[in-house]
Amino acid sequence: MHPLRATPRHTRAIEAVAELLSKLRIDSMFVGSVARAAWLGGMVDSGSIDVLGLMQPQQKNQVAMMANNRGFRVDRDEIDQAEELDLIPLTWIDDDDVRVHVLVASNALYARMFATARMIEFHSRQIRVPAAEDVALLLSMSDEHDDVRVLAASDQFDRRAFNDKLVSIGLRELVL
Repeated sequence: MHPLRATPRHTRAIEAVAELLSKLRIDSMFVGSVARAAWLGGMVDSGSIDVLGLMQPQQKNQVAMMANNRGFRVDRDEIDQAEELDLIPLTWIDDDDVRVHVLVASNALYARMFATARMIEFHSRQIRVPAAEDVALLLSMSDEHDDVRVLAASDQFDRRAFNDKLVSIGLRELVL
């Protein structure tokens, strides 16, 4: 794994969402650009911050309400539109705002991701990112095949576990 690096505004957004979810006692795991940077290196310097949260449906309103009081802009119309997606769209208010997507981890695949996730140090905080194989799965779903190959070549990658997971969820065509 690589040390996680982010621009100051993305650092503040990551820390704010991690604190928000921990205050609500919601287990969370950063995916997207944060997980990519942790496993492949690079800097989190653009785009949204995406995080999975293990929560019950009624906790979605708690997240939105508390976020509104902790430096996030919460647009009720956006939240209503994203209801079916199990997504809580937020905006971290900063010099240049950062979009934050809190995804409700609501299926067995996400639960397995949490079971194998890794804790990493980010400034003075511990945050969780998916295991290398799960990052590769997410990258595969986004057609980021070059990044999947780089990740698969690392010593920390379990190719057999990755391939077994692909087969179990019906994605045999992506087996390495």
